[in-house]
Amino acid sequence: MFTLAGKCAVVVGGTSGIGKAIALGLASAGANVVASSRSKPAVESIADCLEKRGAKTLRILSDVLDRASLQNLHDAVLFAFGRIDILVNSAGITKRVPTLDCSEELWQSIMNVNLNGTLRACQIFGATMLQQKKGRIINIASLSTFVAFQEVAAYGASKAAVGALTRSLAVEWAPHGICVNAIAPGIFPTDLNRELLDSPRGKELLMRTPMARFGTVEEVVGAAIFLASDESAFTTGQIIAVDGGFLASGVNQ
Repeated sequence: MFTLAGKCAVVVGGTSGIGKAIALGLASAGANVVASSRSKPAVESIADCLEKRGAKTLRILSDVLDRASLQNLHDAVLFAFGRIDILVNSAGITKRVPTLDCSEELWQSIMNVNLNGTLRACQIFGATMLQQKKGRIINIASLSTFVAFQEVAAYGASKAAVGALTRSLAVEWAPHGICVNAIAPGIFPTDLNRELLDSPRGKELLMRTPMARFGTVEEVVGAAIFLASDESAFTTGQIIAVDGGFLASGVNQ
């Protein structure tokens, strides 16, 4: 069970953090994996790691703000592998700022990456999956899909919208053999949030996590493999929290 042998996966934003861990995990489960981002050195590095795990891959840059680059990524993967079975959308940005001080430009930039970038990839890769009558899409949501965090309104709104988009596509594409789900990671130290976790805010997040520790990015991989596999054939429209009990928790003391 849960083998991905012979399947082709694309991980957008797959060269760092959670996306990188998922890309490597899918490869370990037998998939051929193309992990892409804007950074050429990062794409080269992850490709080397994937090949060491026995996966076939490509070295292609992409930017979720640029539909043409995502289309080029799609076309190259489809030409090389003949099909695309799995799409993971992991590109994301955030910035902490009081909402009254959040400019329209900042708000739109966060929305454009986190929400619109996810939509662009879903449209481009989803079109091929609809033709195949089969596919798996895994979006990366957030705890802020469900609860609010101080002074990150743009990020929270974008990730709440990613949750809504996930459910909408799941309902629309379910009759065509495509499962669309999301993972909501708990608190995992990454380059995006490492500074935050060293602050009083990080201490509060730790206190609110019943397991009393932060996660490791590798702990997201099992959920991703399940959602990418044939064993998830009747699972769609779900947002699976991998959060050490954070969302289940009320008072921990």
